[in-house]
Amino acid sequence: MVTVTQTPQKRLTMQVEEIAVDTTTMRSLDWDRDRFDIEYGLQNGTTYNSFLIRGEKVALVDTSHEKFRQLYFDTLTGLIDIASIDYLIISHTEPDHSGLVRDVLQIAPEITVVGSKVAIQFLENLVHTPFKRQIVKNGDRLDLGHGHELEFVIAPNLHWPDTIFTFDHKTQILYTCDAFGLHYCSDDTFDTNLEAISPDFQYYYECLMAPNARSVLSALKRMDELTHIEMIATGHGPLLRNHVQELTGRYRRWSQSQTKAETTVGIFYVSEYGYSDNLAHALATGINKTGVATEMVDLKTVDLQELQELVGRCAGIIIGMPPASNQAAQTALGTVLGAVKEKQAVGIFETGGGDDEPTYPLLNKFRSLGLHVAFPVIEIRETPTDNLYKRCEESGTDLAQWVTRDKSIKQMKSLGADLDKALGRISGGLYIITAKKGDVKSAMLASWVTQASFKPLGVSIAVAKDRAIESLMQVGDKFVLNVLEEGNYQGLMKHFLKRFAPGADRFEGVRTQPAENGAPILADALAYMECEVASRLDAGDHWIVYCTVYAGRVSKPEGVTAVHHRKVGNHY
Repeated sequence: MVTVTQTPQKRLTMQVEEIAVDTTTMRSLDWDRDRFDIEYGLQNGTTYNSFLIRGEKVALVDTSHEKFRQLYFDTLTGLIDIASIDYLIISHTEPDHSGLVRDVLQIAPEITVVGSKVAIQFLENLVHTPFKRQIVKNGDRLDLGHGHELEFVIAPNLHWPDTIFTFDHKTQILYTCDAFGLHYCSDDTFDTNLEAISPDFQYYYECLMAPNARSVLSALKRMDELTHIEMIATGHGPLLRNHVQELTGRYRRWSQSQTKAETTVGIFYVSEYGYSDNLAHALATGINKTGVATEMVDLKTVDLQELQELVGRCAGIIIGMPPASNQAAQTALGTVLGAVKEKQAVGIFETGGGDDEPTYPLLNKFRSLGLHVAFPVIEIRETPTDNLYKRCEESGTDLAQWVTRDKSIKQMKSLGADLDKALGRISGGLYIITAKKGDVKSAMLASWVTQASFKPLGVSIAVAKDRAIESLMQVGDKFVLNVLEEGNYQGLMKHFLKRFAPGADRFEGVRTQPAENGAPILADALAYMECEVASRLDAGDHWIVYCTVYAGRVSKPEGVTAVHHRKVGNHY
């Protein structure tokens, strides 16, 4: 294994290792990256993995992020004459994997680019120069010689619409790009420590794959038709060699659980147009937090019959405004309008591509057809900020809560009266949790809080999965636990109990001051503690968040904590 370092300050390194016969990985290690896609916070950095397969002919599978340009090409030219590479296989065109495709083609214009039809179309807009191409379909094969026969698996929406997997029949390595990956940067090339990587593996799935669970199951079904898979060469994080069956099995179980959801929301947009991909995924994140399934559909490439059937079975639909000049997308949008049903929920977001169809005429059409508008139109006036993405997430949650309102009421009535009342007799204190990450701030009223350890000092907090603050309470995130005072809590409790519109400032009119970790301290709180999330435990509709406490203060030594008594135990 060879490691090349750029500078200690930037912490960008390259790792080169032979992973099988005639097969080399070049891993671009981005140690300090702390954000990836929308609000997806990273605790352990990430990697961008690229691969060389040498037969009689040579294939390069994916490139890297453009920030690694010099390091990547220094490494690649140390391994091979780039002009001697015959094929450049594009697993998908997301910039973190295709950021150096144009550079490769400038150095070696005779390379044949291999990808799905959609990927080749996307690349034409990315490269802007003619290039040799080979469009592959599911089951197509490419013989490199010396036994390296590559078979292609079409895996759209994992997590881009143009994704393909590549299976080398000689080494039995499956190259999957984003699927089965994780944002985890370490010197381990392989999945040696399952316990260490499991939380990031699941978080990655929840953020990127869960919105397309049906597509995950379709890809797994196609993978089942391959001969034995010895290794999964992912696009991010360690390669899967030691725990292939266990980790692919987790994808299967999680995706089956998602697709069994009684309620589905369809998100219809044009991928790679404006900011549509990130906005759509932020909305999907908010929806999935409620247990509602999502299906994300590219209006430019969807089969119209499948589109009509999907819209008919969705409880809600969200439209990302397509370009007015794209006829295929406009035709698909017409199909959506023709298939919607009265009382479905609807939401619309602009995509910021410069040629967006106007929103309000379409919104009025949906209203006239009897649909419920679940959130105000999300408008793009400038480059989207973290706050706008957070607004998208909250809008998705609002829509999902509306379409499941009848189910929620039914569940509230499901406990026996005696059990319901008995459970309600468990009392708790009253607290306000406040958090800040970047420019995004949030807060929630909490009563399920208890001290959990002495060494280290720690507390546990139950946070509902559909709370807006939940995405700011991942492992490593910091927040403030504000303790409310008996006899002086009604104003704060009333303020933070009210329903906030997506993206609304929860601290408007509330006196605060910043803690050392940046989160707001409530000036009228009895006490506060600064906390850091250490771990999270799945507890049905809540996360049990265990946090270490490293600072705090009591403002009124004689004050006592406000106590909350409930009448029932199956809802707040």
